[in-house]
Amino acid sequence: MEHTEPLSSLSRWYLYAIHGYFCEVMFTATWEFVVNYNWKFPGVTSVWALFIYGTSILVMEKMYLVLKDRCPFLLRCLLYTLWTYVWEFSTGFILRHFNACPWDYSLFEYDFMGLVTLEYAVPWYLASIIVEKVIIRNTLRLRFDGTLSDERYGSRCFNSKKSK
Repeated sequence: MEHTEPLSSLSRWYLYAIHGYFCEVMFTATWEFVVNYNWKFPGVTSVWALFIYGTSILVMEKMYLVLKDRCPFLLRCLLYTLWTYVWEFSTGFILRHFNACPWDYSLFEYDFMGLVTLEYAVPWYLASIIVEKVIIRNTLRLRFDGTLSDERYGSRCFNSKKSK
């Protein structure tokens, strides 16, 4: 059996960042369709979302590893949701000082400083369920086998003339 090792923190951060970025685009596209019946499904986000989601989910992964044997699943999801609000507010507050905050919830009824809104509590909670059950658990199962080239597959996949 070949030697494998878990993905590095940076590799997991990258996967979490891409996942969050993709989900943000899909959420905003769906929101645009539901609210404005826009069949173009224009999903938008900011490059800041990569850092924000990557870091947030990496912290949630650490929370999961500490809490999985100590805390019931639904309570963990509540803690993840609270963390999401703290992180969204903090990053938004910092970005706002540089006129770089890509979101503004001021038009929502239950917003706080336009940086967070209680209207998103249920979607954030549901997202935290998916993040733990699907994203974090599966990402932690991924392994790197150390192969950096196509040597594992020989030339079969890359040069069909040689393999015949």
